[in-house]
Amino acid sequence: MGTNTGLVVAALTMCGALFLPHRAEAWPWPDRGDDPFALTVDDVACRSGRAEVTLRNLTSQPVRFDVKADGVSVATGSIAARKTVSRQVRVRKGSAAEIEAYSVAGHQPADLVDSSRVTNDCPWGHHRDNLPFTGPPTDLLAKLAMAGGLIVMGGILWWYGSIWPRSTP
Repeated sequence: MGTNTGLVVAALTMCGALFLPHRAEAWPWPDRGDDPFALTVDDVACRSGRAEVTLRNLTSQPVRFDVKADGVSVATGSIAARKTVSRQVRVRKGSAAEIEAYSVAGHQPADLVDSSRVTNDCPWGHHRDNLPFTGPPTDLLAKLAMAGGLIVMGGILWWYGSIWPRSTP
């Protein structure tokens, strides 16, 4: 293998490593099954200390719901067919809340549809715009480490390829 070919292979390997995805999804996918609505919880807004909870009706009929934060009911009501409802849930500074959405049907016990944990980690005091430096992003460091490892591996393979089929006298 020539010097130019080795350099091209090493460059292609490094470029390929930089474009690989840096996140993998968990499997199996969450089963939505026959849930009457879907729950989406946004991050806590630092100014208000509230998280927006969005419920989207997946059926063609009205659905009753009950939203609880840490076991305490914070919002109840109904969602019209194929519509969306949003409610605000307060989360105290420096704490977290388990947001649970229940489907309420008549006199039957409520069925848990989905839950999500939200944390209020907003900065306190008057320095709300200045977040502390926590270091470089980890996905960038991981890509750089992968590229460096591939270059080292390519160099070892190149060296081994240059000495291996050597003729003996």
